Parts: sequence; structure tokens; C-alpha cells
Amino acid sequence: MIVCIAEKPSVGRDIARILGATADHRSYMEGNGYQVTWTFGHLCTLKEPNDYTPMWKTWSLSSLPMIPQRFGIKLINEDSIKRQFEVIEHLMQEADSIINCGDAGQEGELIQRWVMQKAGARCPVKRLWISSMTDDAIREGFSKLKDQSEYQPLYLAGLSRAIGDWLLGMNATRLYTLKYGQNRQVLSIGRVQTPTLALIVNRQKEIDTFKPEPYWVLATVYRDTTFTATKGKFTSKEEGETAFQTIEGKPFMVTSVEKKKGTEQPPNLFDLTSLQVECNKKFGYSAETTLNLIQTLYERKLTTYPRVDTQYLPDDVYPQCPNIMNGLYKTIRNGASPYADLVRPLGGKPLKKTKKVFDTSKVTDHHAIIPTGIPPQGLSDAEFHVYDLVARRFIAAFHPECKFSTTTVLGDVDGIEFKVSGKEILELGWRTIYAKDVKVAEESDEKKDDEEKTLPTFTKGESGPHTPTLTEKQTTPPPYYTEASLLRAMETAGKFVEDEELRAALKENGIGRPSSRAGIIETLFKRHYIRRERKRLVATPTGIELIGLIREELLKSCELTGIWEKKLRDIEHQKYDPQQFIAELKEQITTIVNDVLRDNSNRRITIEETSHQKGEKVKK
Repeated sequence: MIVCIAEKPSVGRDIARILGATADHRSYMEGNGYQVTWTFGHLCTLKEPNDYTPMWKTWSLSSLPMIPQRFGIKLINEDSIKRQFEVIEHLMQEADSIINCGDAGQEGELIQRWVMQKAGARCPVKRLWISSMTDDAIREGFSKLKDQSEYQPLYLAGLSRAIGDWLLGMNATRLYTLKYGQNRQVLSIGRVQTPTLALIVNRQKEIDTFKPEPYWVLATVYRDTTFTATKGKFTSKEEGETAFQTIEGKPFMVTSVEKKKGTEQPPNLFDLTSLQVECNKKFGYSAETTLNLIQTLYERKLTTYPRVDTQYLPDDVYPQCPNIMNGLYKTIRNGASPYADLVRPLGGKPLKKTKKVFDTSKVTDHHAIIPTGIPPQGLSDAEFHVYDLVARRFIAAFHPECKFSTTTVLGDVDGIEFKVSGKEILELGWRTIYAKDVKVAEESDEKKDDEEKTLPTFTKGESGPHTPTLTEKQTTPPPYYTEASLLRAMETAGKFVEDEELRAALKENGIGRPSSRAGIIETLFKRHYIRRERKRLVATPTGIELIGLIREELLKSCELTGIWEKKLRDIEHQKYDPQQFIAELKEQITTIVNDVLRDNSNRRITIEETSHQKGEKVKK
């Protein structure tokens, strides 16, 4: 008998239907030589400290650092998990072979490997690897099963991540709680969580300590068009007034009119982070909400695998694109066809194929998030919002570039130069997909409005009266993080990067994985380290104090955590030794513990007991 194990009951039942395993035994399906069962996400976890030695059950500074000689796993202590595991264990003990049908990623690999280890599976194991849950994708995946050994580096990367998080989280949390938490408040420290909190706290400190400084902008209105002095800001009112008096009453002359035609390519397809960013900006969805919605769309076979960090498709997906487009054409929502008019212009000719969309070299395990072509039915408004973003981004990728003309006009008044720019759309191209919602590129509305205004026709050498203005303004602090901007900062190890290519290069050193960042942000909320104020993410007094307490740069540095993340990725690609990664972490943890134990200052965190915290004490 061949035993297949999926990550969720719904996925398992889909696979069983395709394989012809139709007999329902509640915890598994059977038939046609297959038994198909499932986990509920994680069934196993790394052992807790007290599972290794009774000494580690009590929270004590003298027991730190806790470094097990060999890490072990255990079953999560829940009745439903125990019951399901008993079924899985029995099936695997009797199996002739096993097919790992877990989610095709690092976490999915780890979940199923641990279950197989705990169940004592000894038979050969194959791996199902698919990027879509459509029937065709499942059938094709079963026709191309690979030996599980080919995915050993993926498992080792996931295992190294789990062990690294255990080493740092368990030790640093106990260390800081006992040393600085007054034995009354657990101070949770995490490999990704703490640098993320540091980003928010540091930004907030910049805002709180920011002192606005005045500056003056010289502009003038000529032919109902506002020109701004190219000199930039005047830092003193006197300087500005002198310039104002210089030009007042003197004619304005147009010295240059330059027109340039340009093109704008369609935006990149979505990876998980860019989708979460767009959903937060557009709908105010949290990163976790977006992840849950796109995961649901994947499990309903409507979109491809979501936990991805690439915005490209491999070349072998190109032949499938006409069928996907046809499915979008047939989509009906509330009695209307939302995509028919957008897809129609692409019919009757081959879809264009560009390196901006199709680049096999930039795809590893999974490609960008795209529709599968199955017309969606019965979606909630929130689900459709996310589906619609993915669908339109896919359609836009095959539309022509947007053509525009940029006009730059320079003027002069008594030696002081002025400038205005305007952008005129000549051919909408892919922008037709977004109709009035042309804000796709990540730029401010102010910048967009400035660039896209159409100017009157100016002629070099023309001259006339104008109305100058001197406006006092003030410098502004950096903005608070939103979930959208925080996700971008996590993606690029805290660096603010607008350029798409540079951002893609920095992804290797981002903190956390695309699939874990939403959970990290939610953890900070649950720990009451941050709170939401509308879209703003604001650090609480406890969060601010915690970061202030941490002098060990290793614990709160985005760059250092990004380097760890790069090493984990390199483990996955067999460029780095997992044992070396763990050895380095053990050494770093030992150094942190010793440094904190030597701290003779009287640093303590202020305890602000809320109703849910009262009575909650640290285990001693």
C-alpha cells in the first residue's frame, strides 16, 4: 500500500479524489492501492527545555545557556493531534512506500519529515512537488515524483531555522525575563521578532525627537502654471525674501522646452510580500489576513502557491497562459464579466513573452503568484479583492507598455531659474487594466499628481508677467511604519528601498521568510509590544523599554539577522553547512548570556499590569 500524507484534510481529500481513493475512513481515504491521510499543520515540535533535563524546568540564570547535546522532537500535546498521529503511525508502519504531499516549501518539508520520523517510517519516500492545486497540476505532479533525498537540503534549512529559533528564543527570553523583567513579566526575545520590533522603536524615536525646521520655497505662477525655483529650499527667510524682491515686477522668460517620450512597463507579478503590501495599502488588510486569504484561494485551486519570494515565471508556464487567460475571460462576478473587456484585446495573437515576466533563472522552487484559470465562484468580498489584484496583475503583464510624454519647461527671471514638469499619457497600454486606479507604482500621490499633470503649450523665448510667491514650510519627520512599509523594511533588512531591482537583490538578506513575516508582526501585537493606531504601527512603552534594555547588537540588528537568513537560504542551496550555522549560533548565544550576566547596572523594565496580565507571574 502507498501512503500519501498531505498538510490539511481538504488537500488530502483532493489528492485522494484524483488517485481514486474514495473509501472514507474519517482520518484517511483509501482505494486504488493508496491510503491518503493528513496532518493539521504541525503535529510535532522541538522538545521543550524540561524534556531534556529536569534542571531546565525551573527558570534560573544559573542554568543558562541551555544547549542540548542533541535536539529532539515530540508530539504536540493536543487530543485531536494525538488521535490523528495514531492513525498516521499505523498507516506508515504498514506502508510499502510513502509520498510526502506536504506544502512545497521549507515549512511543509519540516512538518512531514518530523511526522515520518516520529512515526518510525522505514519504507522508501517520494516527494510530490506542485505549485497549484488544480486537478491537472496534481496529476502532473504524481507523474513526476522525485526521491525525498533530493529535498534533503530543504529539510536541513528548515531544521536549522527551527533549532536556531529555539536556541535564541528559549535562552534570550529566560535571560532577559530573569535579569530585567523583575520576575513579573516575560520578556519575549526572538531571532526575527526582536529586530523587527527594533525597526518600529527606532523609527518612533526618530519621530519623537524630530525638531521641525522652517524653510522657504520660491515659486511663481506664469500662464496659470506654477514654476518652482531650481535653487531649492531657502533656509532663511531673509535669503528667500531677497530672491523674491529680485524677481518681483520683472518679466518671466521661457528658456527651454524639452519633450521626451518614454515608456512604462507593466508592474511585476506578485510575490507574497508585494501582495501583502498592496492589500495593506488598498484595503487596509493586515499581512496575516492577506496570507490567510491567498492561502484559501490556493486551496480552492484559484491561484498558485502563495508563500513565494519571486516575481517571475519559468519559461515552461508560458504555454499555459492562454488557457489561464481564457478562464479569466469566462469569469462572472455579480452577473458581470470583470475581465472580459481586458482580455479581449489580447485574443487572436500570441501572448507577448518578456524577461520581465518569464525568467527561469530567477525561479527556484516556486514561481510568482498567478491565477490558475479556474473561474472563481462563491468568493467573499475580501477573497475577491485579493483574487482581483492577482488576476489584473497577470493580465497587465501581457498588455503593451504605457507610452507617455514628459515635458520639462525652464524659465528665468533676472538670473533665477524656475522649472515645471508635466507628464501626458499618450497610450494607456497596461494601465487600461486599472482604469481610474492608475496608482500601481509605489509612489506618493503628490509625486504622481505632479508628474501626470498636462502643461499648456510653451514656446522657448516667450515672455510675460508672473506672480511670485514665497511660502514658508517645515521639514517633516519620517512617517510611522504601516504594515506595508514594515514588510518592505523586513524584506530588505531595514533598508528603505524603492528601486525594484535593488530591492530584489536585497531580498537575500531580508529578515524572516515571506511566509513568516505576517506571524512575526502578529506576535508583536500579542506580546503587547506594538499596537495599531489606524494604519500606523506604534510601539508600546514596554516595547520601547525592551529595545532600550538590549545592548547586545546581535539581538536587535536587522543586518545581522539578515545575514543569518542568507545563511539559511544558502543551506537550502547547499552552499553553507547547517552544522556550522548551529555551531555559530551556540557560540553567539553563549556570548550573549555571559555579557548579560556580567551586567551590574540596575536596568529594569517598568511593569505596566493590564487586566489580562494581573496574576501572571514568571515560572520560578
